[in-house]
Amino acid sequence: MAGYITEDKRKVTTHRLLEMKQRQEKIAMLTAYDYTMAKIVDQAGIDVILVGDSASNVMAGNVTTLPITLDQMIYHGKSVVRGVERALVVVDMPFGTYQGNPTEGLTSAIRIMKETHADAVKLEGGEEILDSVKRILSAGIPIMGHLGLMPQSINKYGTYTVRAREQKEAEKLIRDAKLLEEAGCFAIVLEKIPATLARQVAEELTIPIIGIGAGGAVDGQVLVIQDMLGMSLGFSPKFLRRYADLNRVMTDAIGQYVTDVKSQDFPNEKEQY
Repeated sequence: MAGYITEDKRKVTTHRLLEMKQRQEKIAMLTAYDYTMAKIVDQAGIDVILVGDSASNVMAGNVTTLPITLDQMIYHGKSVVRGVERALVVVDMPFGTYQGNPTEGLTSAIRIMKETHADAVKLEGGEEILDSVKRILSAGIPIMGHLGLMPQSINKYGTYTVRAREQKEAEKLIRDAKLLEEAGCFAIVLEKIPATLARQVAEELTIPIIGIGAGGAVDGQVLVIQDMLGMSLGFSPKFLRRYADLNRVMTDAIGQYVTDVKSQDFPNEKEQY
């Protein structure tokens, strides 16, 4: 099946995302962490590829996103960029590379941009990291923000429950979103917050708002590729729609290979020199 907009070969830029919001065209975003997957995702017509620090979970098997390093994120970023022609590629800045130290934040962001050739970086947080945001933007590096449930702060929350249900936290989220927009961020991801709050943010801000578990009234959606393809089965939040059952497809294929090897059906005469 052909991709939704594969006939549009123009490179997606931050400016094009703004135009998409203005004409009310929804933005489709997925994660990818390696060359092969990135090439498939890009050819299918995705607008934005996020090289997420979720690689810590789905690629490295860690419980949280905190352990992944800057060097590891750069490795994944390089691999993804090599497979992409059209999509905007955003690389997550991992935990500890920008919080509390704007100078280190700028150095980390410059490394990501120079070594991966990605299009932008993503940071979690609002007012608390504003100095780092401004410092990075001053170097001409585009930033996507991230508010709501912020996985890098999971030890502070102690739970992956929905954020900003209470008025005080909701008001702070709106204030943080406006601060990020005023600073110059080109887009913001809102994770696991009430749909009514996400709608308010999308309506009050001029930059694109991408949701994950934030309802359908935002400007776009993002999911983790392994989750939506049904490769990882232990994670089933309410917002996740599985578009395939690759866990079953891959298990069946590998099981058939094992059977064929052990029964000496593979390789046959046509499969040897």
